Amino acid sequence: MTGKTKPEDGNQGPAKSAATAEQAARDPAGATNAGDIPTNDSRAEAFAKLEAENAELKDRLLRALAEVENVRRRAERDLNDTRQYAVAKFAGDMLRVADNMERAIASIPVEALKEEGAFKTLIEGIELTEKEMLRSLEKHGVKKLNPMGERFDPNFHEALFELADPSVPNGTVTQVVEPGYVIGSRPLRPAKVGIARGGAQSQPSPGREGEPKG
Repeated sequence: MTGKTKPEDGNQGPAKSAATAEQAARDPAGATNAGDIPTNDSRAEAFAKLEAENAELKDRLLRALAEVENVRRRAERDLNDTRQYAVAKFAGDMLRVADNMERAIASIPVEALKEEGAFKTLIEGIELTEKEMLRSLEKHGVKKLNPMGERFDPNFHEALFELADPSVPNGTVTQVVEPGYVIGSRPLRPAKVGIARGGAQSQPSPGREGEPKG
């Protein structure tokens, strides 16, 4: 008895192959659908999103750098102020020593300065000590003010009296009773002066306003 052999599943012919391809097209887990391919719109949207994120990160970075720079400047300014304050306290004590030496030298008769001997050597030693002290103060930003002939500046001068002197502009310093000192651009001690009254109006100095002269 002869029987017909049942064909294998893999050899079912073109009809089943076509059905399999159709099923794969309908199956989301199967072959790639047309919707899985990114469109131009989706690419543009993703690119715009990346650009926005990049701009935000750049802005944050610039803000952080600016804040770091501000902190550095504040710290530097505070450090300079602290240094100047420490020097100012020391310099304030040393000014009295400088004043005493200057008064001692000014009180010496002119005739005594012409005589040779130990006394003249002592006077020269005091003068050298005064100059060295002033140089040391200048190294730390402290400068002596001798505003003779300058326009009166209330920021750096203290007027003790007025003198009638029409030969110079009104408000000109005509006498320095006690020299002043500045530390940096700040007054440490105003110069005590006498100013002229009755002359022509004093003209502003060519330098910057508020900047002391030596």
